[in-house]
Amino acid sequence: MGVRIRATGTSNTTDTHSIVEHSGRAARQSLERAGIRPDQVGVLINTGIFRDSNTVEPAVAALIQKAAGIGLDYTRTDPRTFSFDLMNGAVGVVNAVQVASSVLATGGTDHVLIVAGDTHPSLTRSAADAEFPYATAGAALLLETVDGPEGFGPVHIATAPGGPAGQAYVDTATMGTAGRGLMTVQRDADFEDRILAVAGDVARAALAGAADARVALIASTPSAHFPKRLADALGIDQDAVRTPDLTDGDPHTAALPLAYDRAVVAGTLDGYTHVLFVAAGAGPSAAATLYRLPAGTTA
Repeated sequence: MGVRIRATGTSNTTDTHSIVEHSGRAARQSLERAGIRPDQVGVLINTGIFRDSNTVEPAVAALIQKAAGIGLDYTRTDPRTFSFDLMNGAVGVVNAVQVASSVLATGGTDHVLIVAGDTHPSLTRSAADAEFPYATAGAALLLETVDGPEGFGPVHIATAPGGPAGQAYVDTATMGTAGRGLMTVQRDADFEDRILAVAGDVARAALAGAADARVALIASTPSAHFPKRLADALGIDQDAVRTPDLTDGDPHTAALPLAYDRAVVAGTLDGYTHVLFVAAGAGPSAAATLYRLPAGTTA
C-alpha cells in the first residue's frame, strides 16, 4: 500500500492577507479537483507557522477547517474530522506527510488533507521584505492510499549541531501594544550554507537505491537559488528543479506543495518517474522523501 497525492490546491490572491482564508481556499480547491465531499476528509493537518495576528488559540487548523467548510455538521451520525497544527517551520509539510501516511495506514479514513502557508501577522502585506522574508500564500495536498507502487517513500529526517541558524519570535521587551502585528526574524550569516548541508544529507538518504529513477527536485526556497544549489550538491541536473512562483519571495511552509502544483499544472513533470521533496530550514533541520509519480499525474 502506498500514499499518493490525490489533488492539490493553492491560493495567493491579494484580496486577503489572511492565511486562514488562503489555506481554506486551497483546501476547497483540492477537494473540488478531486471530486470528493468535505465529509470524506478524516484528518486535516496545518503546518503553517506565521499566522493571522499571531494567533495562539484556538489551533489555526480548526479555523482553517471551518474556512474550508469541512466537518461543520454535528448531528449524531455525521462523520467527524480531526484537525491539528504540526509546527516545524519549513520542514513541516514533509513531517505531515509522514504523520498522514501513518494515519491512512490505520484505515480509519480515506483522505488526509495537509495545508500550509504563512502571512505577516499584521495582515497588511503579502510580499517578502528584508525584515520578514516570507510571502503570503496557502497550499494544500490531499492524500489517499493506493494499492500500486506509486506514492511517497520513507521520510528521512536530520538535524545539525550548533545554534538554530535562524529564528523568529515576538520580542516581548519591545512589542508594547502592537505585539499581535509584529514578528522578529533573524538569520545567521551562514544560514543557507548550514541548511544546505543537512538538506544534502537527507536527500542522499532518500535517493539511495533509486539509481534508475528519473528524478525532479522540489526543495525549500529560503532563497531563489537554494534548490539549484542543492541540485548541484546532489548531482541532479538543474533543468530538473521545479520551484514555486517566487515573485513575492519565499512562501516558506507552502513552498513544496506550491512548486508541485505549479509543475503538475504546467505539465513539467512529464518524463520524470519521481519527485524528490526536500524541506530544510531553521534548526538547522531537514526532511526528504522520494515520491513515485502516478501515471497521468494531474492537479
